[in-house]
Amino acid sequence: MSRPLIGRTVRRLRQEKGISQQALAARLGISASYLNLIEHDQRSVTAALLIKLGETLEVDLGVLSGVQERDREGRLREALTDPLLGAEAVSEADIAALAAIPQASQAVLALYRALRVAREDASGIALPSGRRIMLPNEEARDVFHERNNHFPALEAAAEALSDAMSSEGSSLAPAERNHAIAERLRQRHGLVVRVAPLQGALRSYDPEARLLILSEQLPRESRGFHLAFQLMLLEARDTVETAVAQIAPSSPEAAGLIRIGLLNYSAGCLLMPYRPYLAAAQALRHDVDVLAARFCVSFEQACHRLSTLQRPSERGIPFFFLRTDPAGNITKRFSAAGFPFLQHGGSCARWVPHTAFTTPGAMRVQVAQLPDGATFLCFARTVAGPATGWGDPPPIRAVTLGCDVSHATELVYADGLDVARGVTGIGLACRLCERADCRSRAFPPLEHRLALDPYMKGNSPYRFEPRPRP
Repeated sequence: MSRPLIGRTVRRLRQEKGISQQALAARLGISASYLNLIEHDQRSVTAALLIKLGETLEVDLGVLSGVQERDREGRLREALTDPLLGAEAVSEADIAALAAIPQASQAVLALYRALRVAREDASGIALPSGRRIMLPNEEARDVFHERNNHFPALEAAAEALSDAMSSEGSSLAPAERNHAIAERLRQRHGLVVRVAPLQGALRSYDPEARLLILSEQLPRESRGFHLAFQLMLLEARDTVETAVAQIAPSSPEAAGLIRIGLLNYSAGCLLMPYRPYLAAAQALRHDVDVLAARFCVSFEQACHRLSTLQRPSERGIPFFFLRTDPAGNITKRFSAAGFPFLQHGGSCARWVPHTAFTTPGAMRVQVAQLPDGATFLCFARTVAGPATGWGDPPPIRAVTLGCDVSHATELVYADGLDVARGVTGIGLACRLCERADCRSRAFPPLEHRLALDPYMKGNSPYRFEPRPRP
């Protein structure tokens, strides 16, 4: 299991609210010495005490889980071990201490992003604006990641629209929802929807002609999603624009990407309403293929919706969501489960998002354990986009969901697995991984000296000396 981070989180929240250790202990009904041990991660916290901590500090239990600190730790470790920084090695204890200070750690990460942008500019990758410290796609990605991929205002807007359609007599059973959305577009907004050939596009909307054209190459599930997107674009525009204004993106490009991402999110809310979808997911033990069939959506859409079910009063399993291409590029990621994604560079070749490409279309399941002991139940499957014609290879991507292994019994994918012993050790990336016997290692870890011996060939392509511990 992952190492506890709740102590540092409790201490930070207590200090932010200006509460002394003795005062908080009195409110919790425990001794100050016991609270001190908790804050230094030397004592575990019972479920009852965890709930009382959340109520006393006025925070959601998800905040107390330490997911934010864990995410910052991973990103700081990635930044501080970048060989181009030329910096001295930073101990794990110092990284953990820095991650517990949000303002300081965010400042370090912002400086690192600025360095990467400057490095890319110097190498000939020009940006539209020299003042930006983050690429637009990275900024948009972080907006969703930092909010656990959950936006209550958009959920409420989608539910209000569903109620409105229902009161007008539209049938909102999953199999009829696409038809109800199309009818509302036609009757309320005067839109004509056509399915026709589109050159170089999947959807085209002409607001003057009130004409929406969907590409004939889109499968049925994708056509339904684009209809929902169009309806939310027309009826939830103010809600989306308010959310964008609150986020305050650093550039028009980032604002555009975030706006489209929020509209995609709201379309998913409309097609897969929160309460019915959560209830079905729990009843089906998160069998994604059955969920997708029941709600008439694609496999990827069903997975993505599972990663958004983080309403405080009705929380689903905290999943991370990942979409990768065969080259290992991450094209979409969200992490409510606290998986420490790297901001830059590749990930572990032993991890299931990459092995899924060896069995296209088949579900792959893995119990993956990081070097610090954090263990996740992961499942992945490849999906293919539409081809434009003969000779054009369709885009292939792997869609991965994962959660802490403690939720294994709630997932159908754990059936028949030996969760305790069938563990695959993975790392975040070769340059940060200290596993000495990995046969998939591409290059040695940065903070170790190579142990070169012409008389011995080990399992790993690189042998290295253990790092001295302080």
